[in-house]
Amino acid sequence: MKTNYLVALLTFIFFTACKTEPKKTEEAAEPSEIEKSIPERVAEAHGFDNWSDVTEITFTFNVDRDSMHFERSWNWEPKSNTVTAISGPDTLTYNRNSMDSIALRTNSGFINDRYWLMAPFNLIWDSNNYTYEHTEEATAPISEEPMQKLTIVYANEGGYTPGDAYDFYFKDDYIIREWAYRKSNQEEPSLVSTWEDYVAMEGLQLAQQHNRPDGGSNLYFTGLTVSKE
Repeated sequence: MKTNYLVALLTFIFFTACKTEPKKTEEAAEPSEIEKSIPERVAEAHGFDNWSDVTEITFTFNVDRDSMHFERSWNWEPKSNTVTAISGPDTLTYNRNSMDSIALRTNSGFINDRYWLMAPFNLIWDSNNYTYEHTEEATAPISEEPMQKLTIVYANEGGYTPGDAYDFYFKDDYIIREWAYRKSNQEEPSLVSTWEDYVAMEGLQLAQQHNRPDGGSNLYFTGLTVSKE
């Protein structure tokens, strides 16, 4: 459920994951807190516990680069896994449980755009396909503020981004502020961006803006709607 999809006309790539059990303290704590891993805490901070009630989510993925504007829209019904893709004059509806070659190509775009919007949830969805490491004291790459860091590294086989790594930066509330993508788990980031302009919708916390100070581009979401049972 990830993707190494390059947005047409842009130099993007994106998400992955990694895992190891979080360090446990000897202080008394609630059992539920002891059992939760760092990826679970990040996902829950973004409203993952409310995801099971969501019946429909719509969003438009936008990228501005110099004078170019790129966008495509999605309508996803997660209960049936039905996706409607709208890009310019073209519309395609398909079921992700049974995809032909055209749907597979379209789905790579869906995976990319959804990951930018919902990467915290992929920490749960992809948990069997990555390893992770948690660093309690790290420096965020853009703001240079002290934050915690969660690094995930995807397995070398399967998925859309085999072997790639992502670094998520967050404070004590576990809400992501910045992230870095590292292709093939290389040391230097291939891409860094902010996570900001959060909006609360039906219990979900969704970042609408991803700024890349050194990337010369602006990635953002419009048309966000969430429907629940």
